[in-house]
Amino acid sequence: MTDFLLLAFLFLVAGVFAVPIASRLGLGSVLGYLIAGIVISPILAILHVDVISIQHFAEFGVVMMLFLVGLELEPKLLWSMRNKLLGLGGGQVALTTIAVMGAAMMMGQVWSVALAIGLVMALSSTAIVLQTLNEKGLMKSDGGQSSFSVLLFQDIAVIPMLALVPLLALPELVEGLHHGTGDDGHGPAMSLVDGLPAWGAALVTLGAIAAVVIVGSYMTGPVFRFIAAAKLRELFVATALMMVIGIALLMTLVGLSPALGTFLAGVVLANSEYRHELESDIDPFKGLLLGLFFMTVGAGINFGLLFDNFAIIVALSLGLMALKIAVLFVLAVIFKIEGTDRWLFSLGLAQAGEFGFVLFALAGGFGLLEAREATILSAVIALSMALTPGLAFLGNRLHKRLEANLAEKKEDMRSESA
Repeated sequence: MTDFLLLAFLFLVAGVFAVPIASRLGLGSVLGYLIAGIVISPILAILHVDVISIQHFAEFGVVMMLFLVGLELEPKLLWSMRNKLLGLGGGQVALTTIAVMGAAMMMGQVWSVALAIGLVMALSSTAIVLQTLNEKGLMKSDGGQSSFSVLLFQDIAVIPMLALVPLLALPELVEGLHHGTGDDGHGPAMSLVDGLPAWGAALVTLGAIAAVVIVGSYMTGPVFRFIAAAKLRELFVATALMMVIGIALLMTLVGLSPALGTFLAGVVLANSEYRHELESDIDPFKGLLLGLFFMTVGAGINFGLLFDNFAIIVALSLGLMALKIAVLFVLAVIFKIEGTDRWLFSLGLAQAGEFGFVLFALAGGFGLLEAREATILSAVIALSMALTPGLAFLGNRLHKRLEANLAEKKEDMRSESA
């Protein structure tokens, strides 16, 4: 009990102090949590803490995040944004993936590893970009709305990425890592599809997905009304957690990503009368678990490896950001994003995203990436995110200069017409 309390206190203290400082410096909460993990990593090493085990537990925050993303995806909203969502968002992910994949293959990676790296690096930081846009009051601008469309498409694209990464893994490495063990490496995993023929496993999987849709559509309303009659807030919270955990468990038992199931459930419940209650109940747990996950990522960094490859990491980070700026600028021209909004859009989304840490951890677990490669690429993500405030400052200065030039031109035109 003492060990658990000490660990909980240590992580909470690190997060409480590091995140506000990082936010004041314009670095964002994600980098704040990473810095917190880095600071406490020597203490965790002295205490012989298994950081990876804590990370596996904290990954459930990703499942909760995707459930909340699903809740936000009302069909009417998606339909109204379809052009920018598919055009800008789909174009950005596809073009960036192809470009990064090509660069990775030129550096000697096999196509499957290069594709995984390209997909992950195509993502941007939802947390940093939205926070920056809101702080500067630019969310309603054309650049802000275009950025939101791209981020929304990326959040949706994470679902197939989570499913694709295990499929890209090298079979011989996966067999070596997981033969005879469950997900935790301590024994055979529970499964509803083991031993079934392919058609039987497919039927069970489809049945599980159908159960999520049917229960979400027709059963959650009566269940929550029954719970609400007790007038106990904690019971409502427990029911929301029970539902998310139950769906994640069901998806795991049929061999699917738990994030896929909870995302689907979120979409089904997007029009539910209890949508806002679900959001408010799940959000604190999601925030805490994601914060814990990012701290474990920071605590697990191999600094010897980073210092040995510092020049490579800086070069890769700058190269990635330059490539993404070029892709975004071309898309901005094609979709007629004008003036300062074009630079706001291009510079704002140039960094890699926080989901990259999750996907690279998954890729490493399945043997798709070696530990050294996963560490270097995670450092590239972190450095690109750290450089974002500088890009935001540059974009803000450019925005003001262009606005001043435009105002000057208008004034000259008025003088000439007079």
